[in-house]
Amino acid sequence: MIKQQEKDKERKTRIGISHGDLNGISYEIILKTLNDNRILEMFTPVLYGLSKVLSYNRKNLNFNSFNYKVISDASQVYNNRVNVINLNNDEIKIEFGKSTKLAGKLSFDALERAVADLKNNKIDVLVTAPINKSNIQSEEFTFPGHTEYLAQCFNCETPLMLMVHNKLRIGTITGHVPLKDVSSQLSKELIASKIKVLDASLKKDFAIQRPKIAVLGLNPHAGDNGVIGDEDDLIIRPAITEARKQGHLAYGPFPADGFFGSDEYTKYDAILAMYHDQGLIPFKVLAFEDGVNFTAGLPIVRTSPAHGTAYDKAGKNTASPDSFRKAMYLAIDIYRNRLLFEDMNSNPLPIGTENNARNGNSRYNNRD
Repeated sequence: MIKQQEKDKERKTRIGISHGDLNGISYEIILKTLNDNRILEMFTPVLYGLSKVLSYNRKNLNFNSFNYKVISDASQVYNNRVNVINLNNDEIKIEFGKSTKLAGKLSFDALERAVADLKNNKIDVLVTAPINKSNIQSEEFTFPGHTEYLAQCFNCETPLMLMVHNKLRIGTITGHVPLKDVSSQLSKELIASKIKVLDASLKKDFAIQRPKIAVLGLNPHAGDNGVIGDEDDLIIRPAITEARKQGHLAYGPFPADGFFGSDEYTKYDAILAMYHDQGLIPFKVLAFEDGVNFTAGLPIVRTSPAHGTAYDKAGKNTASPDSFRKAMYLAIDIYRNRLLFEDMNSNPLPIGTENNARNGNSRYNNRD
């Protein structure tokens, strides 16, 4: 038992990486990120993918000095090495820029294997490379994206897609749903529950003691007192009021255009948008190159680059790895923040130190 504990302490944090769509830019951004040996000093990468495809992309990028270790199971992981869990040894046809059913199947195979190892504590966090939401569809995968699939895998009723770039954090109340269905899906209970999930994540995952959350309205001008729709007054405001009664520092609803058009968005620790594009359009305008997608509310840590498969760039050695690199770093930061948060709650501050914590002298105050 003691030897096992000592072994666990020596083990570096393991980042599981699902390879995504092999016909997109996934292998390029993964290789460009992992080609820096300094990364191996911080954590151990475990890529769920195909060694032959990795080798082909290594040659295509002229990364001849890039080394990795092929293993069959995460229990065999080597520290200070890039580890590749090889999904199969078949000859795989790479068709850069094309959506194929084979690529979709292989992207799901990697995701499924990584999730299984995450459940069994063989890896510590998961970073997902971009998938094609169409070609991955099958009897096993009937979800609009990673978020919904992972929510089912880990029995999470209220996942929250949270886009992150430094101090900018934007979540969405509804996820990958058609715009025509947004209004019917909104409810006071849903909005209040998302505020609760976001508040908990900001405290536990981002080490912010008393987070301030801005909630956007649904309609232009947040409804203009019912002149342009009544959802803002009948659903969103009551949800914010309920959240504040529960102790959450939630404010709004704010008209989205003026909120982002001014510097108002910089005054809050996070923002909740009502639907996908309302939040992601301003986010990608402000942080397209190195933004990160984080799934808040899950019992595990999962991040992803904030872009897609980028078929138009595939195979051309022009893709930026910045977003993927930031996704890896954020996953590690959140994982460590959770460990500190658990430690703090299992070993509360002694009486008399509470005021110091409130005054910003705690290691758990906002690191940003």
